[in-house]
Amino acid sequence: MSPYRALLGLATVTVLLTTVGGAAPGLAQAPAAAPDYTIAVDPAATGPEIADSMYGVFFEDINFAADGGLYAELVRNRSFEFLPADNASYNGLTAWTPGAEAGGAGTASTADDAARLNERNRTYLKLALTNPAGGRYGVTNSGYNTGFAVKRGATYDFSVWARSDAPGGTPLSVNLRDTAGRPLAAPVSLTVRGDAWKRYSATIRATAGTDAGRLAVLAGGTGTLRLDMVSLFPRDTYKARPNGLRKDLADKIAALRPGFVRFPGGCLVNTGSMAGYDAAANYERARSYQWKDTVGPVETRATNANFWGYNQTYGLGYYEYFQFSEDIGAMPLPVVPALVTGCGQNRATDDPALLQRHIQDTLDLIEFANGPVTSTWGKLRADMGHPKPFGLTHVAVGNEENLPDEYFANFLKFREAIAAEYPQIVVVSNSGPDDQGATFDNLWAKNKAANVAMVDEHYYNSPAWFLGNNKRYDSYDRNGPKVFLGEYASLDNKLFNSLAEASYMTGLERNADVVKLASYAPLLANIDHVQWKPDMIWFDNDESWGSTSYQVQKLFMNNVGDRVVPSKSTGKVIQPKPITGAVGLSTWATAATYDDVKVTTPDGAVLFSDDFSGGAGQWTPVEPRGSWSVVDGAYRQSDAAAQDTLVKAGNITATEYDLTLKATKQAGAEGFLVAFGVQESGELYWWNLGGWNNTQGAVQKGAGGGKEIVLAKPNTIDTGTTYDIRIEVRGTQVTLFLDGTEWGSFTDDQVTEPFAQVVTQDDKTGELIVKVVNAQDEPAVTTVDLGGRKVAKQARMTVITGDPQEQNTRSAEPIQPVTTTVNGISAKFTRTFAPNSVTFLRIRETS
Repeated sequence: MSPYRALLGLATVTVLLTTVGGAAPGLAQAPAAAPDYTIAVDPAATGPEIADSMYGVFFEDINFAADGGLYAELVRNRSFEFLPADNASYNGLTAWTPGAEAGGAGTASTADDAARLNERNRTYLKLALTNPAGGRYGVTNSGYNTGFAVKRGATYDFSVWARSDAPGGTPLSVNLRDTAGRPLAAPVSLTVRGDAWKRYSATIRATAGTDAGRLAVLAGGTGTLRLDMVSLFPRDTYKARPNGLRKDLADKIAALRPGFVRFPGGCLVNTGSMAGYDAAANYERARSYQWKDTVGPVETRATNANFWGYNQTYGLGYYEYFQFSEDIGAMPLPVVPALVTGCGQNRATDDPALLQRHIQDTLDLIEFANGPVTSTWGKLRADMGHPKPFGLTHVAVGNEENLPDEYFANFLKFREAIAAEYPQIVVVSNSGPDDQGATFDNLWAKNKAANVAMVDEHYYNSPAWFLGNNKRYDSYDRNGPKVFLGEYASLDNKLFNSLAEASYMTGLERNADVVKLASYAPLLANIDHVQWKPDMIWFDNDESWGSTSYQVQKLFMNNVGDRVVPSKSTGKVIQPKPITGAVGLSTWATAATYDDVKVTTPDGAVLFSDDFSGGAGQWTPVEPRGSWSVVDGAYRQSDAAAQDTLVKAGNITATEYDLTLKATKQAGAEGFLVAFGVQESGELYWWNLGGWNNTQGAVQKGAGGGKEIVLAKPNTIDTGTTYDIRIEVRGTQVTLFLDGTEWGSFTDDQVTEPFAQVVTQDDKTGELIVKVVNAQDEPAVTTVDLGGRKVAKQARMTVITGDPQEQNTRSAEPIQPVTTTVNGISAKFTRTFAPNSVTFLRIRETS
């Protein structure tokens, strides 16, 4: 996922879904009114099969989804590896507080020297103890949020690696406490003996509960005590697995019944440095995710800087991903780095040996997953507790690379090597970070020409985009590469966003012969540590809740069916409106100057004009960031660090006009942005020049708090150069000129289809599943013609509906699916579908 999209002002929390059954007033009986819509099943045609793996989940360690989330470890910075190299605010004692009891004394520091636990787990805690008799000195851990949840009566497993130079050993006291220091369990006593690393463990049973617990580890005596890998796990992990997963989060994922799990990311896979681990030299941090760092005993695994701004322990590693996939009956789908960065970084390796090592690492990964216990990596899998192969069938190479030539050259080398040793493995390519544009077109052309089996598409767009693109895959080549829609979401967490996604999913199912895999993204978000919104499942220390999109995804994923039953629908659509509204000036991580802003009609009449000779009184902030002022007769935003600034002026009601202005980049990482069609609702168009670290220009359409790309091409803006900008608007047609040369054009004439449907067949139950989305404020009176099929008079109906602006939050989940039994079903029947609703009718066929 693109970090720029992560910063584009998306909404905050979750969304809620309620269903209305046939018993609701005015909805149960067939109305007399003429139908607004019709659904007609083709009585003769046979639709494509839908694989059990159609819908899955995409897991990335973003929003503290792994450490502090799905990974059940309660101790933060357990191995004292948090360093400023990972995050400027980190140090070796992040989340730890030194302290004393009963007159204890000592000093606490972290060290990386020859006494370390191992070459990968380099930093440890060094306690220099000067306690008097009976005194204790040590450290207390505060967990990932305001503490960690402790449940009364629950059992917790504590462990630590330790060594002591005290001749008689060092007594250790382990305590669970609340923020006031009150005990939550009886203290556990251990004695560390010998100046060599050894693992010590204990069981703790909580006698009280809190959602803000602390772990205190205190030592008595004198001498030097070294500690590393201080761990506390709830015994009640998912399927009771040691080093396991947080049960409520894993349960929510399992309840989706996903067909696959894509892991370990997105951007964290192919970003960071491209250096490899060198045990003989310094371990290089901030490198790309590499699976071999994440397997074997947890104390030997590396830690790494996470692309999303924090440290990741790799306690949740490849073995655990494979195990979880197996536990929930999902196909594992790992993503490996292609040695070409994405996510705004845009560089490729020039080291053939490094590329070859990563290719070999991928071959070794397949052996780890599928190899016999007599093989090197199959033996490691067996030693970790899983002699049976995991049955890996797909491997994705790369993620959102924006250098198509360099990426595809590397991809072909990966594919060739994998095919030579493991010809049964499907090697998945990708099409870059967006749903269209030069990179997308280039990569799709390359993938088709090379007969690639499957292409991973990603996009995060507005509800209007999803409602207008239901037929996106209708025109895809049936004989070309199959589509893996690895990341998609509507840019907010409200019910209306989920309805738009549901509408789009009917199109995915209708095109199940092309779209083979699809996963909403991202999956998880810790409400206190958010790098990206929207998200499917939200959580804090002890609670979790599903967004409206979670409820929609769950409804679809639990009611897929085995085959599409071809059908057509008729009804109204919403036509596009001409582009009108205010004009705007903006910057992103750049200081820039604007001057001579003018809007005129095609015949020269002036609709708006400002040369800033009289100040900037016509302009008002939309996003009040940055530092705007008039300098030397021009309007300047001088804060080169400010992101997503925006000021607007005027109110252009004409449907045909020209916007002209001059723009100059003064300093910073990017270029400048010019907005038009700015509405009070937040809708706008944004010509972004020099975006994506000054590598790409794009027109972005904003709606619902997010922005989607309409047009994109390579572009660089020079500092100190004044550019002449002209934007010609003719209704829904826009032509853009840079320094008098046409830069690009687009027509935003996509109709919105608020009503969508698909019909599938469940072979096991003998049911037709009629899936209807009504994403508008009016009920949809609909005649459903099942093509002469004999069906039962009753059906099971599940509905998700409510206020389209509603969200599910920690405090309330007001909208949930409701299932009822409805009557009046026949080969042809009329039904009113509720406003702003998703409805599934499971209709049993009879002989």
